[in-house]
Amino acid sequence: MDIKIRPADAAEYGPLGEITAKAYLQDGLLDYGEGDEYLPVLKDVASRAAAAEVLVAVDGERLLGGVTFVAGPGPIADIARPGEAEIRALAVAHEARGRGAGEALVRACIDRARATEGCTAVVLSSQRSMHTAHRIYERLGFVRTPERDWNPVPHLDDVTLLTYELTLRHHGDTPCDTTCGGDTATRH
Repeated sequence: MDIKIRPADAAEYGPLGEITAKAYLQDGLLDYGEGDEYLPVLKDVASRAAAAEVLVAVDGERLLGGVTFVAGPGPIADIARPGEAEIRALAVAHEARGRGAGEALVRACIDRARATEGCTAVVLSSQRSMHTAHRIYERLGFVRTPERDWNPVPHLDDVTLLTYELTLRHHGDTPCDTTCGGDTATRH
């Protein structure tokens, strides 16, 4: 498989929304299944693309999955603070899993964060049951930040999203900005 990561084309918003919705449904991540109020949000790639950068993983013409890269705090960010980029809505089609598309998408977000002026960290939220994604994040140097865990549905006590952070650093151990060239990422 020859995976390429690139910005999503508008014609891919619908298919990527379907991949994202199916991934969440098939993995049992939506408490109310097809009736879950978050499902239309997952399908609405156009809204995410209007406020952030949506990236896709492709193999030739085949769409494998996608992710939303949020360059900093704003209307589409859940937890990003000043100086932090955020990863949202990472999803890979079931039939394309296990081939590196998810990791390639996360790496592309890290690269974009390194190229974002003033960005010192990448953050994300994840459901407790997303074990495969957690392994990817941890392999790439993300660490858990339990003090930032949060509940997107306050009226339901049992919905807590786990948070992760990757501190961007360069060889001198100074926070990475556009001058560092994106050398390395290390755990903090």
